[in-house]
Amino acid sequence: MNAMRSTSLSRRLVGALAVATLLFICLPVAIVVPMSFSAATSLEFPPPAFSLRWYDSFFSDLRWMQALRNSIVVALASSLAALLLGSLAAYGLVRGVFRGRASIELNFAVPMVIPHIITAIALYIAFARIGLLGSLFGLIVAHTVLAAPYVVLVMSVALGELDPRIEQVAYTLGARWPTVLLKIVAPNLVPSLVAAWIFAFIVSFDEITVTVFLAGANDTVPKRMFTQLLERVDPTITAIATLLIVISVASVAVIAWLMKRSGLLARIQR
Repeated sequence: MNAMRSTSLSRRLVGALAVATLLFICLPVAIVVPMSFSAATSLEFPPPAFSLRWYDSFFSDLRWMQALRNSIVVALASSLAALLLGSLAAYGLVRGVFRGRASIELNFAVPMVIPHIITAIALYIAFARIGLLGSLFGLIVAHTVLAAPYVVLVMSVALGELDPRIEQVAYTLGARWPTVLLKIVAPNLVPSLVAAWIFAFIVSFDEITVTVFLAGANDTVPKRMFTQLLERVDPTITAIATLLIVISVASVAVIAWLMKRSGLLARIQR
């Protein structure tokens, strides 16, 4: 009986600690979001009155709109490239049998583990030598490098659960591997592919460290937020931060729904 009470108490303490940690993490959000609707001319909490002036300031500023366009272009291009390359890499790692596969799998995880500052310095040196420094194309390549490992991770789990006999039957009927990938494998993995693409898009859109090193005169939303904070504290940033929070929360909700629908979440938990 005492053991059961002790276990129950421990669970309650762990649950209380988890809730307290979650509240601590969400506290900045609870402050930033109301401030984005403030009528004050500076950062002030609680807001003295309701206003959409900072959202209007964001959408009417040509520099912010150019940064937003750059962010969307880079995120779309890099996420699609990461989806294509990462999915092919995941297929090769899951279905292939060759020496050094474990080392290659580990190599794909490296960009997710090492600090982005190290990746940024390495890419800065490499791009400076080949003339990609300060270009949007170079930034797309760099973001693809950062986003591809997330695609490989998601698609490796999804492909591991796909019955390979479906592909074997197609091969025996004369189908070539591009046909098998496009007409058999891909349709069975649509939810996982969409989830992997959203992951890659978010990674690219929110990236700041590598962008600061490589973007040059090209602004993205995170980069402009960073430079703006260095110059002066502009309440417009609270409106942008709120929009990014909404996009991130919505994206995570969609990813969770897709992973639950495809059974991928249960497989990862196992």
